[in-house]
Amino acid sequence: MATEGAGVKAEPSSISPPRGGGVLSLPAIPARAGAGDFFRGLALPFRATRFIFGSPKLFLLGLLSSAVTFASLVALVWLLASYTDDLIGTFWSRPDAWYLAGLWYLAVALCFVVLLVVGANTVPLLLLSPLQDPISEATEELCGGFKARPFSVQAFARGIATSLAHTAGRVAILLAGQLVLLPLNLLPGIGSILWAATGTAWTIWWLAGEYLSAPMARHLYPFSLVRKALWNRKALAIGFGCAVYALLWVPVLNFFFIPLATVGGTLLFRGLRQAGSVPASPADLAG
Repeated sequence: MATEGAGVKAEPSSISPPRGGGVLSLPAIPARAGAGDFFRGLALPFRATRFIFGSPKLFLLGLLSSAVTFASLVALVWLLASYTDDLIGTFWSRPDAWYLAGLWYLAVALCFVVLLVVGANTVPLLLLSPLQDPISEATEELCGGFKARPFSVQAFARGIATSLAHTAGRVAILLAGQLVLLPLNLLPGIGSILWAATGTAWTIWWLAGEYLSAPMARHLYPFSLVRKALWNRKALAIGFGCAVYALLWVPVLNFFFIPLATVGGTLLFRGLRQAGSVPASPADLAG
């Protein structure tokens, strides 16, 4: 999750929300971690809906994202429904006894769910990576204290190439974690259940880093500061990751989960910066 979108210029003079607050107000994140952090993080993607429906630009970007997400998720479900049983069969042949066969089908179902979650957070993300920065930039402009550089073909092409490269890197981190956990399937019966549970926990934590890193990368923060922010505000990060994860299972909203998560991650970044949990970035200091 290294630097991307270096062509963006931030205006560090103010990071306060627009006057009047309302639908464009930043989340109130206290300077110190507290008992309510989990629920603050949990609310961020749903708070993002007010930004999306309050901005024609964000709404159009969201519609485009939803169309791509819908097509990719339909293809993903079809592939997993066709081949998940074959995947489990390579580790554990279907037993003849009815009670063991029941466990085998449960393992297939759990594997299907985990692979669906991993695929839903990787395939659409790779396809929509060129739209993530425009969505995040539009959100920051609504928050105030930020202005993106004027459009240029060269900067746009460089931004797409960089965004694709770093998104592929972040996806590799997610898949690497899942591959490390994959040998759990070698344990008959209970192994697939353990893999499903640990794989889901890994995905939730990764989601928080994925969508917080996008705006931080545009401001030239090193990924070490993304990890530090996640570690210092663990409950906030877990709540945010849980909310993004939950979006995958909410009908209709799951087609908007990438714009909702991107806007939510940008609001999380701005809220943390306003609270002093994230320092000024090199891009901010350079003006």
